Amino acid sequence: MAALSSVAGLDWLDGSTLIIFLCVFLLISAVWENRVAQNFPPGPWTLPLVGDVFRVSPSNFHLDLKEFAEKLGDIYSLRLFGERIVIVNSYKLVREALVENGEDYTDRPYMPLFERLFGSKGLVGSNGSPWRHQRRFALHTLRNFGLGKKSLELCIQQECHYLTEAFAVHQGKPFSAESLINNAVSNIVCCLVFGERFEYNDKQYQSILQGFGNSLRFGGSSWAQLCNLLPRLMDWLPGPHQKVFLIMQGIKGFIHVKIKEHSEKLDTSSPRDYIDAYLIEMADKGEKDSVFDLDSLCSCTLDLFVAGTETTTTTLKWALSYMLYYPHIQERVQAEIDAVVGSSRQPSVSDRDNMPYTNAVIHEIQRLGDIFPLGLVRRTSRDTVLNKFAIPKGTAVLTNLSSVLHDESMWETPHSFNPQHFLDQDGKFRKREAFLPFSAGKRVCLGEQLARMELFLFFTSLLQRFSFSPAPGEQPSLEFKLGATRYPKPYHLCAVPR
Repeated sequence: MAALSSVAGLDWLDGSTLIIFLCVFLLISAVWENRVAQNFPPGPWTLPLVGDVFRVSPSNFHLDLKEFAEKLGDIYSLRLFGERIVIVNSYKLVREALVENGEDYTDRPYMPLFERLFGSKGLVGSNGSPWRHQRRFALHTLRNFGLGKKSLELCIQQECHYLTEAFAVHQGKPFSAESLINNAVSNIVCCLVFGERFEYNDKQYQSILQGFGNSLRFGGSSWAQLCNLLPRLMDWLPGPHQKVFLIMQGIKGFIHVKIKEHSEKLDTSSPRDYIDAYLIEMADKGEKDSVFDLDSLCSCTLDLFVAGTETTTTTLKWALSYMLYYPHIQERVQAEIDAVVGSSRQPSVSDRDNMPYTNAVIHEIQRLGDIFPLGLVRRTSRDTVLNKFAIPKGTAVLTNLSSVLHDESMWETPHSFNPQHFLDQDGKFRKREAFLPFSAGKRVCLGEQLARMELFLFFTSLLQRFSFSPAPGEQPSLEFKLGATRYPKPYHLCAVPR
């Protein structure tokens, strides 16, 4: 009996010891995880292991960050995805960081989900010298293939024709324009990268676009948070993330097939597109110490495809949504199109300077549509100071672009749709310094010029040919969902020929 009592006591002692050990471990973890450098941006006391991940909602992340700013100021820190991230709000501080001290914020941090989907090579995920070489080459190559030139404008105008014809097929009856817009926009970057466009009824390509869209929407889910918080575990657990992994694997497979096809038909004296130019660069550089290899080519191609499709597509979906919601603005845009362009020819980029109101409406759609509210996370490449706060080298920094586009000190009516933001007293278009939908600094979107051209030509071509109204029984809505981008909830519309 004495022996049994002794064993029972030992079990109780072991259980108590375990509980005490866990409590001490969690306490030490909390203290360790809440340690920061001297004069580091303030932040709430974080929970052990999980940090502040449960203090933010994936579906309203940018709005939660705004609430933190109201309590902690325009620069603060949160512990997310296993590390302290500095959040920068307001035009003044974002400009100070990305423009005035741009060299301090050129790197990307390690983000488990992004790494799993896109890797650390290419134009978006790479750092240092490899990134500089890839970006310089991409800009030079895309310019050679028409970026900012009349030849590319003609390509976009041709795609505008295909898109308006596809809209006309519906004869004014309700339909969802999402897939058609997605296909049309992606075809522009496909011409630059692959040297070809894809028909709107191409089932394989439609499957790729649909899977690609679903993957980006996954970014606003709790599953995405778990993939960043517990990456190794999530690799093994079932769930919707596994489908996303398979989708991205399929897209990369599609890109590898295109690269192989280019390799087999490569004419070094006459490159047809970005992939051809990259393969020629690989051959010229050789394998030794070169940042140009097949893996990097695949990553760069994927980056261009993603950046060249999603942002412009989402902006155009917001554009039609705003025209449904504000029919009087739609009518005024159409009146300007009729006066400047007429109905006998397609709109041209050269018309933009003579269409200040339409230009202002497009800019206001970008501002209030706020499609990329948080930009992409940066990492400090050296010790720096922002608004008197010390930010050590290697710190992840998130610039809240939504706070810039809604900055109450920079916009007259920051939370209202108001094209007058971009018009002066004489009705002429005016630029606004706080208009940063493409971010700013060394990592500014390299496709900004292409996106501006596409938005103007697609938007004016659609409104030249059609008047848009909500589908019967549907109320116009400006509600959104948040994934990798902030996009409008699905809707149907009627495109009535003018």
